[in-house]
Amino acid sequence: MTDSNKWLLFATAALGGWLLYLLAPVLTPFLIAALLAYMGDPLADRLEAMRISRGLSVVIVFVVLSLLGLALLLILIPLLERQLGVLGGKLPGLIDWVQQSALPWVRERLGLHGLTVDLGTVKASVREHWQAAGGAAATLLSSVSHSGLVLAGWVANLLLIPVVTFYLLRDWDILVARVRELLPRSVEPVVVDLASQSDEVLGAFLRGQLLVMLGLAVIYATGLWLVGLDLALLIGFVAGMVSFVPYLGFIVGIIVAGIAALMQFHDAVHLIYVALVFGVGQLVEGTVLTPLLVGDRIGLHPVAVIFAVLAGGQLFGFFGVLLALPAAAVIMVLVRYAHRRYRHSALYGAAE
Repeated sequence: MTDSNKWLLFATAALGGWLLYLLAPVLTPFLIAALLAYMGDPLADRLEAMRISRGLSVVIVFVVLSLLGLALLLILIPLLERQLGVLGGKLPGLIDWVQQSALPWVRERLGLHGLTVDLGTVKASVREHWQAAGGAAATLLSSVSHSGLVLAGWVANLLLIPVVTFYLLRDWDILVARVRELLPRSVEPVVVDLASQSDEVLGAFLRGQLLVMLGLAVIYATGLWLVGLDLALLIGFVAGMVSFVPYLGFIVGIIVAGIAALMQFHDAVHLIYVALVFGVGQLVEGTVLTPLLVGDRIGLHPVAVIFAVLAGGQLFGFFGVLLALPAAAVIMVLVRYAHRRYRHSALYGAAE
């Protein structure tokens, strides 16, 4: 590659990043649709391998994705909202417990007799706003309805996402082939190899790790519900969703569920039950879910995932959060490729 080609590539990348920054609000529904089509394409390919036409395969996958989306909107979100209302009602009691029991115990055990913390202001604020928190969805819809343009934008995006998803899913293989045809022949083998590696990493995370997170959320929520915990769904959902960081879901879930069980039941027996729930979850994840759904293909370090999501949100807002994981997968593959090239370069050999 000549110097002029390198500068042209750099200028193209810079221009593309600048356009992404400017068009982020407009591109958000298209990116959501692209991610949905990307996750659904392998299933459509498998149905095609079973001698089902591409059109019918796409319809089947599209219906499945639509039903999952409707279930999320109509079932899970109202349940989580109700759990947030329950949490808001319990927070004042939790603050009293921390103030009257937990802090004195810490002071006595650690000898911090001068430690004084007044949580009265926090408690007053919680009492004032917990009902608003419990009705978050209604409050959000109410605020949106006051602006006709905002409401129209929301409706347009909700209608646009399934339409774009369907057409991208139908033509996914064609689009990939057309992009490959446009690549310069001199770099086509390398780019295709890097793209396949990126696809393996990203696909393993989106299709595998998300299923692991969902499975753990179901296990945790069901187990805590059998224990009788009022906040079973909320705690189980949060613990499952943060489990992309190894042991983070387990640690957060068992601590929060333990405190909730202690506040609700006032005995140590239910703490044992909570520990059993999360122990079973970790056992199922390590022996069944992760080996079956993910394997060792991800290669994305949990810290890199967290940084990518936070950096994407800071730079591009919600669009950046959606773009973070695909970008992180590609960057990781490129960094590995650059590392291999460096190890075989004259610069590295001269350093030996």
